[in-house]
Amino acid sequence: MRSLALLCLLILAMPARAAAPEQHYLDLRDRYIAKFSKAKESEEIYKQHDAALKELAGVLRGLVGPVTIKGLPADGKSNVDTLFKSDIGFGHLDGLGFATEGDKRQAVVTTTGLLKHWLAEHRSDGMPQDVGAAFKSDRFYYYAIQDAAFAIYAPLPVTKPASASAAFAVLGLRGNGGLKGTPQEIDVVTIQGDKVFFLAATDAVKTADIPACEKVWKQMMAKKTPQDDMAREDQAMDAYTKCFAREAPSQPWFAAAVKKAQSQLDELLLR
Repeated sequence: MRSLALLCLLILAMPARAAAPEQHYLDLRDRYIAKFSKAKESEEIYKQHDAALKELAGVLRGLVGPVTIKGLPADGKSNVDTLFKSDIGFGHLDGLGFATEGDKRQAVVTTTGLLKHWLAEHRSDGMPQDVGAAFKSDRFYYYAIQDAAFAIYAPLPVTKPASASAAFAVLGLRGNGGLKGTPQEIDVVTIQGDKVFFLAATDAVKTADIPACEKVWKQMMAKKTPQDDMAREDQAMDAYTKCFAREAPSQPWFAAAVKKAQSQLDELLLR
């Protein structure tokens, strides 16, 4: 009976031990955020900030382990690129970041524990708390990387690799202004074990406008209500992207987009 009780205690203790390294990272990150967010800007503070990011990256390497993604640098950096709360882009997804020159291809590798904590931190931003729902939301792709908004134009039906427990791919458009245009970015995200892999590629595929959806856009923008221009454009954008997602599978470029997304997904899980 004593052996059974000991076994139960060990089982109950396992999640706490597993979470300890992640909690160490989060505690360290939060201490640095508190420090730099109240510090006066100076050359010395900037040097300390850079050193802090390198320290965080070192902790993340221990959590994530070795990562090799074809075409990307072997040595990842902290995807959290600022610890100043007032900076644009504060709050990116905690994980190791990898990017080509100009961020044409950008990847983040993290853990499921850090992902769930990050989703909770962005609850007030409208971030879905369910992991699967988050991967289907514009919000995830917007807040995870870069400093530009993102609109999903269509989900891409990729085949989940046997080694993965989940896989999602979306076609979208990223920008700092209006998000209506011709989507060319493909983002894929997958979970393998307790690791999460995310890869975004701009200019990944050539698409084209869909006449039926352009008509929807014009009709929505021609409406006199709501009177607020921004609200009317938001409604028009919502109707437009829904139309795009519905019509995309019948377009001549769609198969190439799916093929590209599948290749990106396969690249992430090559070991």
